[in-house]
Amino acid sequence: MHPYRTHTCNDLRPAHAGQTVKLSGWIFRKRDHGGILFVDLRDHYGQTQIVVHPSRSFFELLTHLKLESVVTFVGRVTMRDAATINPDLPTGAVEVVADECIEQSVADQTPIYLAGDEDTAEEVRLKYRFLDLRRASLHQNILLRSRVIAHLRQKMTALGFNEFQTPILTCSSPEGARDYLVPSRVHPGKFYALPQAPQLFKQLLMVAGFDRYFQIAPCFRDEDARADRSPGEFYQLDMEMSFVTQEDVFQVVEDVLHSTFTTFSKLAVDAAPWRRIPYREAMLKYGSDKPDLRIPIEMRDVTAIFRSSGFNAFAGAIKTGAVVRAIPVRAIKTQPRSFFDKLVEHAKSLGSKGLAYLIWDGEQIKGPIQNCLKQEELQQEMTLG
Repeated sequence: MHPYRTHTCNDLRPAHAGQTVKLSGWIFRKRDHGGILFVDLRDHYGQTQIVVHPSRSFFELLTHLKLESVVTFVGRVTMRDAATINPDLPTGAVEVVADECIEQSVADQTPIYLAGDEDTAEEVRLKYRFLDLRRASLHQNILLRSRVIAHLRQKMTALGFNEFQTPILTCSSPEGARDYLVPSRVHPGKFYALPQAPQLFKQLLMVAGFDRYFQIAPCFRDEDARADRSPGEFYQLDMEMSFVTQEDVFQVVEDVLHSTFTTFSKLAVDAAPWRRIPYREAMLKYGSDKPDLRIPIEMRDVTAIFRSSGFNAFAGAIKTGAVVRAIPVRAIKTQPRSFFDKLVEHAKSLGSKGLAYLIWDGEQIKGPIQNCLKQEELQQEMTLG
């Protein structure tokens, strides 16, 4: 028999009942039910319930072992009673009655409780990162990353791309941030730069005639943290193609990303071809070149309405060439006055002198600038809703 295991903690099923098996893993939970000890043993693959009777010589040892200690069990697979089956676990229909226990590594009391949902301070989680990564959610995130990258490689290879690794120590080629510099030992006083992207090298590959290149590329940028990436470094799917049109590039990206999101996410993803929004249209309608189209709000040009209005703040600006745009928001009429006061304060915190707004309740228009508009101008405003 293997010195550590014959099966993983996710392998055992009812078909294994009656077999003698060996499992190794971490003690995830312990429960004492009327003198019988139940141990949830966890490894990379899953969990298995171990049953330890008080007659066993190692019963006291297990009673005192701390959670996250590493042990090996030898025992017989048995079926659970119908009332104790755990449908949430693939191994939930069976358990292992332990005949032997080998202590592999004893743990101290852990500063992070891994078997519950309690929130631990971030500085503690980072200090004990090796423990934090044992949490089921983080463990699955790391595995998801691995599977996504493997999927990207498979898709790109199937589309005729070749994967090449480009240099990390290189010359400086600033793009959108500052470089990270690495001092050179063999050239005192000189520095290498870490690439912000493999731009120069992939262009060399194209010039050299490699036709289709891709890489899961590390990028290093000395910039502040962002909501969607770690500060300092991130990885991106980088590609380059020769003798192609923009539409060819779009088709590859649509194929790869649609396949990735439909495989690994429950989000609804539009089928190809995806909607193309020209940059000018995106900025005019959404004020962003990467709008979230799940938000059904589009800006409208209301310059003509305010051109000859009595609201001089807008009318005067329009005479100098300014444009006035409005953001029509439905179902906002039910909000209290305090809601709009907070919006005004938020606008001022962004550097604006204020916020002009009008509310249409379905019958009439009200708001701070109502009296500055003529009736026909108010009627035009109503058409925005």
